[in-house]
Amino acid sequence: MGKRELYPSDLSDGRWALIEPVITAWKQRHRSVSGHQGRYAMREIVNAILYQARTGCQWRYLPHDFPPHTAVYYYFARWRDDGTDQTIHDLLRCQVRERAGRREDPSAVILDTQTVRASVSAPAATTGLDPGKKDRGRKRGLAVDVLGLVIAVMVTAAGVHDNAIGIALLDKVAIDNPSVSKAWVDAGFKNAVAARGAALGIQVETVHRDPQLKGFTPLPKRWVVEQVYGTLMLHRRLVRDYETRPASAESMVYWSMTDNMARRLTGTATPSWRPASLLGLAA
Repeated sequence: MGKRELYPSDLSDGRWALIEPVITAWKQRHRSVSGHQGRYAMREIVNAILYQARTGCQWRYLPHDFPPHTAVYYYFARWRDDGTDQTIHDLLRCQVRERAGRREDPSAVILDTQTVRASVSAPAATTGLDPGKKDRGRKRGLAVDVLGLVIAVMVTAAGVHDNAIGIALLDKVAIDNPSVSKAWVDAGFKNAVAARGAALGIQVETVHRDPQLKGFTPLPKRWVVEQVYGTLMLHRRLVRDYETRPASAESMVYWSMTDNMARRLTGTATPSWRPASLLGLAA
């Protein structure tokens, strides 16, 4: 860890122990021709990625006591492109499910989408207008299990219809989690999604809102994915889509969920942004 002062987002020894085996194995497979292992500690690289996810800062604005932003982004991009970020995420998800007394592989998922505004760095070809929400940017699609753990993620232009996202999510779920046989969706997903699910052996059920209900009312099953989106918003990098590539936006979701699950497995509370005075604590 060196002698620098710790940030609230830094990995504890227990959380690093959950991630370190995958990173160490990756480093063993990616030795330089000279055998040089690199000058930066991998734990500090991961700490920098989690710092950015939590604070939302630009790569160039990473604090100077982290490795250079070019080195941090290098590893972020390598792990994004070869799927290491998802590997770490999925291994922790299996552990969380087992800790909760469930099988590693889920049998049901909930699908939903979220439109977020994109930054000016996002190419126009990867953004669009969501006609329903009248907002321009990108759309995140999530498939989560009943515990609120991410099973699949997809980021597209906001103009892409929920049907297309739902079909793509079901395809991802079926490939990586063939144990899934049930999916709950909202009314934004049409018959095409149900038909695709049937072809994959997944029964798709639409959860409708009771027109008699007034104001905010959590809907059965669907509230789980809404809660996940709310939790992800604690990572400020996800409040807006700041990534140039949709794949980077998907990777940031995986890292944010990895942060949440590692804390969950080690019993580490996520630091709150709220002042102590607002929480009723001593100032």
